[in-house]
Amino acid sequence: MGTGTPEHRSGRPSAPATVAELVQRQWGDHRTGLGEADTRLTHHEVARAAAARAALLVDLLPRGAEPHLGVLLENTPEFPLWLSAAALAGAAVAGINPTRRGAELARDIVHTDCRLLVTERALLPLLDGLDLPGVRILVTDTDAYAAFLAPYAGAKPGEAVLRRGGPGPADRFLLYFTSGSTGAPKAALCTQGRLAAAGASLVRQFDVTPEDVHYVCMPMFHGNAVIADWAPALVAGASVALRRRFSASAFLDDVRRHGATYFTYVGRAVQYLLATPPRPDDRDHTLRLGFGTEAGAVDAARFAERFGVRLVEGYGSSEGGAAIQRTPDTPPGAIGRAAPRDDLAVVDPETLEERPPARRGPDGTLRGVDGAIGELVNRGPNPFEGYWRNPAAEADRRRGGWYWTGDLFYRDEAGFLYFAGRTDDRLRVDSENLAAAMIENILARWEDAAGVAVYAVPDPVAGDQVMAALALREGAAFSPEAFAAFLAAQPDLGTKMAPRFVRVVPVMPVTATNKVHRVALRREGFRCGDPVWWRPGAGPEFRPLAGPDLTALLARYAAQSRAHLLG
Repeated sequence: MGTGTPEHRSGRPSAPATVAELVQRQWGDHRTGLGEADTRLTHHEVARAAAARAALLVDLLPRGAEPHLGVLLENTPEFPLWLSAAALAGAAVAGINPTRRGAELARDIVHTDCRLLVTERALLPLLDGLDLPGVRILVTDTDAYAAFLAPYAGAKPGEAVLRRGGPGPADRFLLYFTSGSTGAPKAALCTQGRLAAAGASLVRQFDVTPEDVHYVCMPMFHGNAVIADWAPALVAGASVALRRRFSASAFLDDVRRHGATYFTYVGRAVQYLLATPPRPDDRDHTLRLGFGTEAGAVDAARFAERFGVRLVEGYGSSEGGAAIQRTPDTPPGAIGRAAPRDDLAVVDPETLEERPPARRGPDGTLRGVDGAIGELVNRGPNPFEGYWRNPAAEADRRRGGWYWTGDLFYRDEAGFLYFAGRTDDRLRVDSENLAAAMIENILARWEDAAGVAVYAVPDPVAGDQVMAALALREGAAFSPEAFAAFLAAQPDLGTKMAPRFVRVVPVMPVTATNKVHRVALRREGFRCGDPVWWRPGAGPEFRPLAGPDLTALLARYAAQSRAHLLG
């Protein structure tokens, strides 16, 4: 085992200017740098392999074309190798989502001007019949690919550059698609300088050292895995351990195999882990920290109790326009305060006025939350670098000179910020605005719930009604009486928040990044293949929505000319 570079031996690497600089630092470091299943590469081998791919990339990209390559891979070693290669060559990587299909998949590749697409044999069928003009395809697990790379085996990191003088901090590096719920996804831009700075910030925040092992189990086509997991490992000289696809059942075995100390999560990943059967050795591992979003305070506490691992809920706009930092005095349920460079405010999107803070009552609970919720904006300078060829979406983000996050928050009197959902996850019930995330946090306390999603369905007359999808813990059965009693016992469940409809799902529908697929849930509403229970009156009693009840309810929508809203 080698001792690493001087910067990494000290444990305090100097501030990087570019990702290319970080890749070059790996040269001569013979500690383990990258692992996946039975594959192990040293940092030096990673840099050497990246240099070979960078030299090939320079030769394959057409002169005068945008230096963009698409990477359509699962989390194999080739993914971080091509990220590193692109950094050295001054090129940009578009992470292509393998759950996209047909014209949508082709659109992502063509829209980002990818002249080269790197993929693997298992994903080749996705490309069958697609119109991809001018796109050259490399298939990594083939003899032809090995033959392409062979002449470049002797390349060194400093030799393969696309531009004279080498890549700089302002060079485009990532085009990563935001997981928008409607319309075509937007490709957010990230430069080498911004990614290097983001990685360095997380190294400082979490005291990442060269001895850490970052477990990358979230998909690398998404910004979370690259920005919050791979980048800080690269800055600190830590090792990276890959999982081809997230697996809750294999999570702890992977962690032990690689000696992982840190991981990131998004969406329902934490809930999936909590849903696995408890084991006597649940705390026998090396993990010290999980960093991500959407776990929720209840499940974060359950995770810490069961696995002995602290989860840190963070917030950073995918596009880089706003960030919230967690401090040691952050109260339960809060994300933190605005980062020093940001001027964050919670505003009414129509009047642009700041929402009043929620106030803490004598019993410690926050009062006036409903009136405190608004959209989070950054009124100061921010590092948002725009979208690739989407000026309308870019202008919407920057309207009025502010950066609009598209996320709902509220603030307490001390300035701590609390996440309340997406702007399109807002419900209007009896003229009262509600945030889905607030109701979800309450329903997540129900001991039989393994997962919860709250969303709006149209009211027969006006506005919305609250619908909840529940995924039950193993062995549990839905008891309408027990659920009604649970709702009645929640002191912070407002009179308009209790679900009118409850859908019991075998598995919660999720997007490719493990976020709840609320669009699909809203689209199906209460007319779906799963059991649905409802409260027909003002009382707490739930009963099955079927037969004459369903017929009568649909007639009410028709009588009010609102049946078309049901989809």
